[in-house]
Amino acid sequence: MEKKDLRILVVDDDKAFSLLLASILKDTGYQVEEAYSGEGALKKIERLSPHLVLADLKMPGISGLELMEKVMSEYPEIDFVMITAFGTVETAVKAMKLGAFDYITKPLKDPEELRQLVARIFEKQRLTLENQLLKEQLSQDLPPMDLIFLSMEELRQEVEKVAPTEATVMLYGESGTGKSIIARVIHHLSGKRGPFVEINCAAIPENLLEAELFGYERGAFTGAVTSKKGKFELAQKGTIFLDEISEMGLSSQAKLLRVLQDGSFERLGGLATIKTSARVIAATNKNLRDAIKEKMFREDLYYRLNVFPVEIPPLRQRREAIPEIVRYFTAWACKKMGKEIHQIPDRVMETLKNYPWPGNIRELQNVIERAVILSKQEELASPRLEGREEDILEGSLKELEKKAIEHALERFGGNRKKTAEYLGISLRALQYKIKNYGLA
Repeated sequence: MEKKDLRILVVDDDKAFSLLLASILKDTGYQVEEAYSGEGALKKIERLSPHLVLADLKMPGISGLELMEKVMSEYPEIDFVMITAFGTVETAVKAMKLGAFDYITKPLKDPEELRQLVARIFEKQRLTLENQLLKEQLSQDLPPMDLIFLSMEELRQEVEKVAPTEATVMLYGESGTGKSIIARVIHHLSGKRGPFVEINCAAIPENLLEAELFGYERGAFTGAVTSKKGKFELAQKGTIFLDEISEMGLSSQAKLLRVLQDGSFERLGGLATIKTSARVIAATNKNLRDAIKEKMFREDLYYRLNVFPVEIPPLRQRREAIPEIVRYFTAWACKKMGKEIHQIPDRVMETLKNYPWPGNIRELQNVIERAVILSKQEELASPRLEGREEDILEGSLKELEKKAIEHALERFGGNRKKTAEYLGISLRALQYKIKNYGLA
């Protein structure tokens, strides 16, 4: 959080003192507003969504203590500092026991003490946020980089080039190809100090997605009993990964477009404009062009997201990487379950290499975990694959066909006409197979 993004509300019926505190904090770089009564503060808090409130203990109507108790029950993330005269320090201490961070006395002796106190509060809020996000990411350790990009050197080069920039990245690939992993690699290589925050747009109902992305204020909808920060606020100075972006409704798309255009948004039910410096990475397993034609996806949003498109190939197009991935997942599953497996039989590896893997890396990981569970000796058990035997056989035949085409192309120096004649197929069929097998 930067100073210019931090919002403070000063509440004191002594207008001169209130303006003095506000002036000191504004000069320090914070966003500051004043209120001169507890009732006025409640209205401003609803609109401003402050990070910190400095409130006088004794005010006509709603006192500072009553204000704190009411606000903290509805906005637990807001910190309070009580303002008190020398004669009421005991009441200020009581306020701290009820949840206030600290208190200051008036008249103010040293403006620097106020600055340091506020800085400590925001440092505490920053650490709390980082710890919260760290807990969410502890289970997301990345596999070795060489393994992630095995047989995808061109993809690795693209990722390494775009990662240090602020460019929005659009990841395309079938389900289970590892789009989330690639997004985290981009964040890791970017050197950003902020967190990596992920949200699956397909897993959240449309009427709740906006609230998850942008947050909401108390009372914004039924059940919103407290305010909540959205993913874009949590991802400050970091990366927000929008998985399955094609499933986002048009209403949320419009708000996302604004964030991409000027980096600002409002919480649901809120009036305060919030700035975000989060870098956006999106992903989809669908053709967004088709979604645009069907009026299900905004064309202007597509161009904002598609600044740097990255295509992730399915596992069946890089079968040579399967043995190494199998060994990695076997070791991972053994560590998870406290088992020791030192051998993967050739017949098992051949089966895994020839299977078409419609679920890609995710399916392979699940299959290996299941095989480790079933293994009784130090040898990996035969995997239970969901595909039919003929599907596996088809995968094996396709691999043989691919190799035959590769050898023929090499034999005739890439001459497609001679290759087609040698293989006994039409030139058009050969061109289709070359494209399908990624041999171009």
